[in-house]
Amino acid sequence: MQQLDFWIAKRAGQTPDKTALIQIETGETWTYKELMQHANRWSSTFSKQQLQQGDRVVTLMENSIESFAILIACRLNELIYVPLNTKLSISELQVVLSDCTPALLITDDTHCERAMQLSPAKFLTCGSSELIEPTTYKWRDEPQLPWIMIYTGGTTGKPKGVVLSYEAVTTNAINTVISWGLNDKDCTLNYMPLFHTGGINALALPILMAGGTVVIGQKFDPERAVRAVDEYKTTVSLFVPTMYQSIIETDYFKQSSFPTVKLFLSGGAPCPKPVYECFLKRGLFFKEGYGLTEAGPNNFYIDAEIAMNKKGAIGKSMLFNEVKIINKEGQLCAEGEVGELCLKGSHVFTHYWKNEEATTETFEDGWLKTGDLAKFDEDGDYYIVGRKKEMIITGGENVYPQEVEQCLIAHEAVQEVSVIGIPNEKWGECVVAFVISGDPSEQLQSKLLKYCKERLANYKVPKQIYFLQELPKTVVGKIDKKQLMSCVFITE
Repeated sequence: MQQLDFWIAKRAGQTPDKTALIQIETGETWTYKELMQHANRWSSTFSKQQLQQGDRVVTLMENSIESFAILIACRLNELIYVPLNTKLSISELQVVLSDCTPALLITDDTHCERAMQLSPAKFLTCGSSELIEPTTYKWRDEPQLPWIMIYTGGTTGKPKGVVLSYEAVTTNAINTVISWGLNDKDCTLNYMPLFHTGGINALALPILMAGGTVVIGQKFDPERAVRAVDEYKTTVSLFVPTMYQSIIETDYFKQSSFPTVKLFLSGGAPCPKPVYECFLKRGLFFKEGYGLTEAGPNNFYIDAEIAMNKKGAIGKSMLFNEVKIINKEGQLCAEGEVGELCLKGSHVFTHYWKNEEATTETFEDGWLKTGDLAKFDEDGDYYIVGRKKEMIITGGENVYPQEVEQCLIAHEAVQEVSVIGIPNEKWGECVVAFVISGDPSEQLQSKLLKYCKERLANYKVPKQIYFLQELPKTVVGKIDKKQLMSCVFITE
């Protein structure tokens, strides 16, 4: 992919006075020209710090428009941008830093004290970029240069650094702009963490490429967030299902018509069907996307009208990527057959940082094996069934937790639910459900089990239902099923 200049710089040249970024908490607004000015100042700062090509620049900071200037400057100086998960403990952060060995750590006032405990080689705060007019940057067209490294959550072991090249990030943005029809009139509200691929790559960079506006928020509050959708005249925004479940309960959601919104987008985990129903009743377009850090993350497109009639469908692959589903034997799956989803394209990551073994295991003949189970229908539309590692095998039968979860969440007494398999001597594994309800009781437990028996095959019905006050979640709002396993023994 040849590009004679940086696309964000060209965008700033084309629409210098258009609003690029807005920070909700401070009201600070940057035009595209100002964004590049801030980026160039950071670029000059990096040069004065004598950072060399390929050096890692880590950031420990709350969601901020400043992070985009740092991100852009890293590419200008051919450095690798590594945003750190602000929710990690000092010891967990030390694991990441010892893996990526950064040349510089940048932090904000909120995390300054914690950042100093990490004893970085070099340390700067957000206000440290040079305020003088920077020299003109030098651009080198090297598509495969690593640009961003995002560490996986580590729920299945030690966090891995996912290395995304300039080409991968740019291809994801191009794919999204074209497939989703984004343009300079679009505006997105982003409460997704900017240390997560959903925050950086799902909509923020694609909309900046298209010349639109990105509104950044820090602490998610459903009432504040849903009001901001209207306040900033947003057109398309991404939230995870747990956020939507709280959004639809707000008074503001129930009364606003959201006149500027073209689409509400859900990602990060399968969305409960009652959320779809809520948007359908309001006449609001809602659909699911699919992605992972290692692949963009955007991979599919579906028309919003089709999505409302095919709840759970993620559609077909975007223009510049390929998908397939394979069975245990490595053969292509037939229509309706469940298998592992595989992806291919220039948007896919290059490797895991210093982890050749994991990289080799993830790729097969150039295809990225996602670890997600999927199927497609007669129209060629894809559906995510669940995680391969989360599939429950009970008495020789396969149970996909998502199917049981969708059944339970449809019951009016269930607010949230998660299903896992636990070891069992007789069945190998047995199905267990964790439920959040406003009225937990033995009577409700019996009703829910009866409800499942009427709608599911017997082997899919939970052997036990546990009531919890809260489901454990990751920092991006996904239910942490690894922690749920310990809840079984606590409640017994």
